[in-house]
Amino acid sequence: MRDQEPCRIKHTEDTEEQTELFKENVKNEELSESEEKNHAEETGEKSLSWSQTKQKDLIKRTAKKSFTCTQCGKSLTRKNSLDVHMRVHTGEKPFTCDQCGKNFTQSSNLNEHMNIHTGEKPYMCSHCDKRFSRSGDLKTHERIHTGEKLYTCDQCGKTFSSASYLRKHLRVHTKEKLHACYLCGKRFSCLRNLKVHQKIHTGVREYMCFECEKTFTTANCLKLHQRIHTGEKPYKCSHCDKTFSHSATLKTHERIHTGEKPYHCTDCGKCFIQSSSLHRHTKNIHILLVAINTYNTSKPQRKKNYQQSSVVDCYDASEVCVKSLSGGTNAACKVIV
Repeated sequence: MRDQEPCRIKHTEDTEEQTELFKENVKNEELSESEEKNHAEETGEKSLSWSQTKQKDLIKRTAKKSFTCTQCGKSLTRKNSLDVHMRVHTGEKPFTCDQCGKNFTQSSNLNEHMNIHTGEKPYMCSHCDKRFSRSGDLKTHERIHTGEKLYTCDQCGKTFSSASYLRKHLRVHTKEKLHACYLCGKRFSCLRNLKVHQKIHTGVREYMCFECEKTFTTANCLKLHQRIHTGEKPYKCSHCDKTFSHSATLKTHERIHTGEKPYHCTDCGKCFIQSSSLHRHTKNIHILLVAINTYNTSKPQRKKNYQQSSVVDCYDASEVCVKSLSGGTNAACKVIV
């Protein structure tokens, strides 16, 4: 019993010391609150409650603990967040998918990616009930319903719903085509377009219509084709209520109302609604005129060389009807020669 007494005395002393320290802290906090209240009364500011003061102090302490990236100057509140952010600059991707070998900067991104392999789609659109394996894909999809387009091209002003769409679009301006076909050398700005193109060489057409058994290289081509059977026309003109099965057809149609003619001839400046109209114009007018002028230039030599010919050069080539030549080039050329 005698041995336990010193321990009890020490414990009592420690408890008393802690009690005194607690009282002193409370007293200091009361004095601090009183001083702030007096300061508020002197300056005319609204005094804060004890909880508000503590919250304000917490915000100040958090602000003091900000961590700044040495590469881009971005500030983060936690050291761990800074470490993750630095991987953007270093290119480090420590988390690897054991199914396909793809690497990720964060474990959360890897977990979402795994949904692709498992087929799980936990994210559902609140507008059309379509489901997605990644939250980012859901956010991008929902902008179709809201019409929100946050990303703008600084070259032409065109807007996009996602940053990836903008990056792909920018290659139109830079003429950048990173992906080349190893069979024919044709280059593409988008990897997906290259993969679709290579099916021309391989002959792979894995998508089949169950109505007519026609096959297609992509699921999107099959989907568009099926509208022939279903009669679905989801794209409606805002000017005349006419509907279309393809969005591209709608855009072309609406130019009739707006008067827009984005395709212009570099030779004569004439403008057209469709690129096919411009191509036809160039082929039937300008290329043909070059051929006629070439013929007229060499006409005297031709007469000399073919004076024994049974074919009679009965009219000047400049009088040849452009329309007849475009419709039946072989027959007209026979007369010219």
